[in-house]
Amino acid sequence: MMWWNGDWSWWGWLWMVLIWGLVIWGIVFLVRRLSPPSTPESDGRAHRATPEEILAERFARGEIDAEEFTRRSEVLRSPEKRGEETVKTTTPSDGRGRVSR
Repeated sequence: MMWWNGDWSWWGWLWMVLIWGLVIWGIVFLVRRLSPPSTPESDGRAHRATPEEILAERFARGEIDAEEFTRRSEVLRSPEKRGEETVKTTTPSDGRGRVSR
């Protein structure tokens, strides 16, 4: 038998791949569009826990005791204990109260 009339050329395969790609893309688009968001935030951003929230979760799970929770909470709330320097805003003066330029 001769298959000269039943063989697909390259453009037939190209059209088939394009059509199936559009069908699959359309299904994925519809599923994502119609399904409810997986996070409670409507803007789509994930909630990042603060250090205090992470510390409270660790305390609730029993990973740390009350003394360590209290100590670490104080460190988080105090900038001096975290190693941050307190910035003092001063203006350079010439010793007589006048600002030198």
